[in-house]
Amino acid sequence: MASTKKSKKKLIIVESPSKARTISKYLGKDFVVKASMGHIKDLPVNRMGVDIEGDFEPEYVVVKGKEKVIKELKDAAQKAEEIFLASDPDREGEAIAWHIAQEIGKEDNVYRIIFHEITKRAIEEALKNPSQIDMKKVEAQQARRVLDRIVGYSLSPLLWKRIDKGLSAGRVQSVALKLICDREKEIQRFVPEEYWRIEAQLKASSSAETFEALMVKYANKKAERLEKEEADKIFEEVKDQPFVVAKVEKKDRKKNPKPPFITSTLQQEAFKRLGFSAKKTMMIAQQLYEGMEIPGEGPVGLITYMRTDSVRISEEAIKKARTFIKEAFGKEYLPSKGIQYQSKGMVQDAHEAIRPTSVERTPESLRGILPDDHLKLYELIWRRFVASQMKPAVFESTSVDIAAGKAIFRATGSVLVFDGFLKVYPEEDTREKLLPPINVNDILEVVKVEKSQHFTSPPPRYTEASLIKKLEEEGIGRPSTYATIVSTIIDRGYVVRDKKTLVPTPLGMIVSEVLSRNFPKLINVSFTANMEEDLDRIASGDRSWKDSIKEFYHLFAKELEEASQNLLNLEKYSPIKCEKCGKPMVIRKGRYGKFLACSGYPECRNIMPLTTSRRKQFDRKSKDKGHKGNP
Repeated sequence: MASTKKSKKKLIIVESPSKARTISKYLGKDFVVKASMGHIKDLPVNRMGVDIEGDFEPEYVVVKGKEKVIKELKDAAQKAEEIFLASDPDREGEAIAWHIAQEIGKEDNVYRIIFHEITKRAIEEALKNPSQIDMKKVEAQQARRVLDRIVGYSLSPLLWKRIDKGLSAGRVQSVALKLICDREKEIQRFVPEEYWRIEAQLKASSSAETFEALMVKYANKKAERLEKEEADKIFEEVKDQPFVVAKVEKKDRKKNPKPPFITSTLQQEAFKRLGFSAKKTMMIAQQLYEGMEIPGEGPVGLITYMRTDSVRISEEAIKKARTFIKEAFGKEYLPSKGIQYQSKGMVQDAHEAIRPTSVERTPESLRGILPDDHLKLYELIWRRFVASQMKPAVFESTSVDIAAGKAIFRATGSVLVFDGFLKVYPEEDTREKLLPPINVNDILEVVKVEKSQHFTSPPPRYTEASLIKKLEEEGIGRPSTYATIVSTIIDRGYVVRDKKTLVPTPLGMIVSEVLSRNFPKLINVSFTANMEEDLDRIASGDRSWKDSIKEFYHLFAKELEEASQNLLNLEKYSPIKCEKCGKPMVIRKGRYGKFLACSGYPECRNIMPLTTSRRKQFDRKSKDKGHKGNP
């Protein structure tokens, strides 16, 4: 008689329900897919949770509200023949898998599977090649959490004591805040310098259109920026001179496509082109990765994993992109071979760049299906990827030097000869600036010559895009942290968005000053970048995580002790200056809380709120009152 005993099913555990639904679609009835709903264990929320004296061992506790989830995972694991941990393919995902493995209480037949896109092929390939949890990655993530917890729980009480209760400081966020504050100080110190330029509006006999030329040399010396007296003198000399073409230079210029997106470049470009914050970009990208509902198909993972610092593309994806380009645009847009880009620095090259899971799934085919913002981000990713495998754009550039007495004026222009990748991924700086047909020795008609006053500009404030670019250049943070860094300093009230720029609040300036002066080594770009490299070495097995923490703590403890004994005198070092008398603004306490007041009181009674969130309340209550106890 045949056995009626049911065979046990295989269990796959992921982080989110949407990811679980997408994966379930590709698997048969032998599989059960469960979601852990993110982290199930972490450091405690109400204490440091790191045993400093006990070799820095972390104390992990069950995340509040996850008891039910853990019970469901345990029950499912007991019924499963095999268990596959399929959290995201990064260090945080590895740590989640490790905690799940600890909690389900099974040692045999528990495997780790990795995939970078949620497609049938990728899931099946991962199941064919299961591995074990990579403890080196777990330790690198653990080291980051321990570092951040030690710093946060040590610095925050100092801020409470010196500035205000409830303030907090993070290891990497504090460095980002310092960058913004240092830039603001540069702007405040900046003194504009006047300079003058001489320009001519000219016309060639072959055209009715005028064009502009800038004086670049005078008496064989550079002359793009002139003192007023010099500009006056030269202007009087050249305005009545004949303008004769001295040199015409034409050459082809190629503009190559950029690599497909990595996390940082996606956040930067989404900010510039779509106006998305880094946080919004990553939220939408996560949903595109985990799966969106497509009519007739169910949930479909539309892009590869969005936390990556590698520009590598699989050979299969390149091959499919080349086929698509040839069919959609013609072979003239196709390079002789596929383009593989090189990543910079220490990257996790097991990851791919961010690309569509199927190049045949065009943005147009998803119009009316995806929400507008999801479609915009998908289209940006799709176009960047396709463009990365196309031929360069070709411009014909023309440079004309025009002699007027001792002066040389220069006019430049270009014509787009072949659009190449720009056909798919247009850029703003490719608009044509045409010059009329001009030959050497042509005498040009002078429509007018004019001198114009200009002033040097201060360095620009950071935007989210330029801050993330700076963090990446300096080696601060990693793909999974950029969006969190920016959103954290905004949420804490240290920085506000002014149109598209990031402006430090008075509170942010003071917090940064306290941290920078009391912890000069910790709140330092190079030191923080070196710590990131240390974490990379831990992940690759070249460094012990405890040795790294010990080395860090030896330095940190010394600065912490010095700061505790001798906190910064803000009256002497206040970064906020009174706009009325120039003296430092200092923190005072009144009946409505803390505020900033001029240290020149009572001669100067200027006051201002410490945080922007209290601006309206402050303005209302401070009318016609001195600052003494009445902010």
